[in-house]
Amino acid sequence: MIKKNNINIIDTKSVFIGKDVKIGKNVTIYENNRIDGTSEIKDGVTLFPGNFIKNTVIGENSTLNNSDTEDSIIGDNCKIGPFARLRPGTVLKNNVHIGNFVEIKNSTLGEGTKACHLAYVGDADIGKNVNIGCGAIFVNYNGRTKSRSKVGDNCFIGSNANVIAPVEIEDNSYVCAGTTVTEKVNSDDFVIGRVRQEVKKNRAHDYLKNLDKNNKN
Repeated sequence: MIKKNNINIIDTKSVFIGKDVKIGKNVTIYENNRIDGTSEIKDGVTLFPGNFIKNTVIGENSTLNNSDTEDSIIGDNCKIGPFARLRPGTVLKNNVHIGNFVEIKNSTLGEGTKACHLAYVGDADIGKNVNIGCGAIFVNYNGRTKSRSKVGDNCFIGSNANVIAPVEIEDNSYVCAGTTVTEKVNSDDFVIGRVRQEVKKNRAHDYLKNLDKNNKN
């Protein structure tokens, strides 16, 4: 480990830092990191192994783990990764959590907002303290043009929800899992739109028996 100017570099042989990069104090950089372009790493940041960082500002005390970020701005006390991708135009305010297999593109996420796993946010303006569930998709392209969506503060976007742009979801709204949103959602609304579950009692055994019979044929 090399410690220089209050920067801790765990393995200098596997870390690349471009000539125009700015790095603050008390920054820790683990192995296999590439920091390029006009990136700025502010005080107290920890870069765990495996990041590619280009033209990105990373705010104080934030962490990145095995993630890819380009032309983006990350606020203070954010947690990114592992395996997250921040594409150009991404702006994350303070205390945002972007987890594994989440992709953000040309979008702003407000303070305290979380997208912890398996989500896509494209061309959207998201308020503060919003929860974006697993598998949620902000659908921004109709095959011809790209459009934007807007989500207010303190909203809940359930797992496997689809938000079809252009559309607005106002403050304090709740979008249930599996719902496709195509029309404006007003403040405090509860939105559910999915096929109702149908239960056929005591049919599981017969169904599997028929499958086995067909497979033998």
